[in-house]
Amino acid sequence: MSKKVTLLGSTGSIGTQSLDVIRAEGFEVSGLAAHTQTDLLLRQVEEFHPAMVAVTDERAADKVQAAFANMVHAPRLLRGAEGLRTLAAQSGADVVLNAVVGAAGLPATLAALESGCDVALANKESLVTGGALVLEAAEKHNAKLLPVDSEHSAIFQCLQDAYSAKSLQKILLTASGGPFFGKTREELLHVTKEDALRHPNWSMGAKITIDSATLMNKGLELIEAVWLFGLAPRQVEIVVQRQSIIHSMVQFSDHSILAQLGVPDMRIPIQYALTWPERGKPCAPELDFDTLKSITFDRADEETFRCLPACKRAIEKGGLAPCAANGANEEAVRLFLEDKISFLQIGELVERVVEKDSYGGAYTIAEVYECDRMARAYILEAL
Repeated sequence: MSKKVTLLGSTGSIGTQSLDVIRAEGFEVSGLAAHTQTDLLLRQVEEFHPAMVAVTDERAADKVQAAFANMVHAPRLLRGAEGLRTLAAQSGADVVLNAVVGAAGLPATLAALESGCDVALANKESLVTGGALVLEAAEKHNAKLLPVDSEHSAIFQCLQDAYSAKSLQKILLTASGGPFFGKTREELLHVTKEDALRHPNWSMGAKITIDSATLMNKGLELIEAVWLFGLAPRQVEIVVQRQSIIHSMVQFSDHSILAQLGVPDMRIPIQYALTWPERGKPCAPELDFDTLKSITFDRADEETFRCLPACKRAIEKGGLAPCAANGANEEAVRLFLEDKISFLQIGELVERVVEKDSYGGAYTIAEVYECDRMARAYILEAL
């Protein structure tokens, strides 16, 4: 299978694992994008020879430009947020894999879809902040959205049969529970960022690891699932599966359930998004049933972890409420990582922003930006 891939966020956790898959499958890299990790980006350029590279941080872009001056066949360098959008739209790829962190990924997702390119979506915030705009662009330009999150990939895999999609009753979206599963609010009063960054099963970047600890990540995934699979919020149920072996399940009209299982390795869903509708070569270890002694289930504690009910409330409100929740969370997580607020304050602040306004109705991309800005400003003013 020959395929050209543009990878946005190539130096992050998802980005480097995506390049493992690309390398194993022998795919061509049309473009790479990064923010500040120039040394790793330059090594990737040397190996994969993309035609275009985008660097969103200006100082980092200057460093890359200086390095390109010494290359015989240097890629075209694009700068800033506009450069990221240009790369997504003009790289000539068959699929753009968007692994940018946060709301900054939305413009690139829209640019890729509007160019008619399929998008392998690891940037859940694209759908959280601008779900209506993303689905409209995909439909208008006949482009596909291919989920990369392990949970959404699991659901996508379970629904490949058209008859299954028609009889879908609900989604059982699994969660690991994060490092603080079972803890009370009192036990979480003095946790540190070092405590929150110790995820029991997955190796991820700092922001998504904190989101996993607060259950914000599961709330964002619930919102993403509503958009991806055309469901009402009440049709998405959160189930804690501590071993991260069942990546999600779907329940049909006859109450039968299909589940997708595998080791907790992001290369599996990344590969499926890039090789779909086919499956690729083995890229991760097999699930060893000789050592797997138990699979357990539990309920998420929404009284302690307030980000999850805040996200449920946001998608029920609709409009820009999910965007506000996401912007508030991104700002709160930044402050937590800078030791300026406590762990529990993250969820409290997100809840306050969601309840601050009605947020309903249709919206434009400009209104998404303004809502994101206002949510972040509200967090800073609330301190």
